[in-house]
Amino acid sequence: MVQGFSKEPGTHGPLTEVSPSAQREITRWAAAIALGGFLFGFDTGVVSGALLYVKKDFHLNSFEQGSVVSVLLIGAVIGATSAGRLSERLGRRKALGAIGVVFIIGTAIVSAANGYPALMAGRVVLGLAVGAASATVPVYLSEISPTKIRGRLLTMNQLMITLGILVAYLVNLAFSGSEMWRAMFAVGAVPAALMVAATLWLLPESPQWLITHDQVDRARGVIASVTDEATADELTARARRRIAEEREKRARSSRADDQGARRLLAPDVRPALVVGLTLAAVQQFGGINTIIYYAPTIIQQTGLTASNSIFYSVFIGVINLVMTLVAIRLVDRAGRRVMVLVSLALMAVTIFLLGLAFVVGMNSLLTLLFMVVYIAAYAGGLGPVFWTLLGEIFPPSVRAEGSSVATAVNWVSNFLVSLAFLPLAAAIGQGETFWIFAGICVLAFFFVSRYLPETRNRDSGQIQAALRSRFGREPAASAAAPDTHAQ
Repeated sequence: MVQGFSKEPGTHGPLTEVSPSAQREITRWAAAIALGGFLFGFDTGVVSGALLYVKKDFHLNSFEQGSVVSVLLIGAVIGATSAGRLSERLGRRKALGAIGVVFIIGTAIVSAANGYPALMAGRVVLGLAVGAASATVPVYLSEISPTKIRGRLLTMNQLMITLGILVAYLVNLAFSGSEMWRAMFAVGAVPAALMVAATLWLLPESPQWLITHDQVDRARGVIASVTDEATADELTARARRRIAEEREKRARSSRADDQGARRLLAPDVRPALVVGLTLAAVQQFGGINTIIYYAPTIIQQTGLTASNSIFYSVFIGVINLVMTLVAIRLVDRAGRRVMVLVSLALMAVTIFLLGLAFVVGMNSLLTLLFMVVYIAAYAGGLGPVFWTLLGEIFPPSVRAEGSSVATAVNWVSNFLVSLAFLPLAAAIGQGETFWIFAGICVLAFFFVSRYLPETRNRDSGQIQAALRSRFGREPAASAAAPDTHAQ
């Protein structure tokens, strides 16, 4: 699953410490904002069960089935790359409302589709909304979050994505007996309508966006609603100074290649770029979304009926949610690097065993067990921790650009894997296809062990020094950090 990042410098908002009652109010805002993440998860997960019945109604071959799943990702790439301009022009709140409307339109088209072309068109529209939500929701959350609870609120988006996937599986189960695939898709209109309503009557505009666009009085009012007038004046002034410093820093740069995406190719930034893009690709080429998107289809091929396949896929959704909660609790305790290494090792073993289960014809429950453990390994490490790393490994001056490029690679990798999985499985065998994913996880394990430093308890300078050291560009001593387990 993927998220996005703002292209505006300093995506962290002006809020620092707030009272417990204010924290509760901001958490309510965050829950409403994270409906975008819920819809992201729902619309990527609901197709897994619906596909079992759509393929019969529309007589879809394996390529067409894969395209119904993967075409959403084409729309997502477009939506993610366009969302930054939309949210900068309209503001975060209005942009999120517009995204909710697009979700509703896409849901209506898919639910009423009378054939393969209409279904594809609706999935593209849903993809636009999914991609835009992936790029807008984390930025909005970051900009309204006080420092003390920022990590907790930012992980709420990932939590809501996994919750959306689980609810999609439950909706699939509810309608599997009647084979009402249109109703499965149509349920998505409910959270989309709630998101639109929240932007109209509940959510404030991001104070960071307001200050950036010289609407200081409105920003002060938003901050004062959860603090007090004096604190609002102080935090607003501090945010204005920080934004002015960022703009001055950019204006002082005299070299064209120090600007924007070109700066990512500079020698001192290249290690972060290599790590970021590699992890972005590995997160998808490790096979995760073949399970998320095709779980009922995979389980059905072990000999179970369609309704039983959907029933068992719910366990995958539950484990995905539970292990995401575990990862949220561990990421600031165990450290990022060790969680990714353990995750990749377990993913490699379990997806290899999953492939073996298909090759030798193991029973359905054992196959399901391997799938569940694989999902647990991913959701407890590589899945959520990748997004934490993406916000840490790039220098502040190119963080938005680096995160944007890595997010785009993640979406494209997602598209390629989801489109190719069914045809590849038909050509060489499902078990053998899973072995390819296992091999990728093994290679990724060795890459991470060699090139990814620990980022926990390190500031940006220490992280950059540690990255350069691992790529042989700087002596290891200069990468020292307070965290004794960093290396």
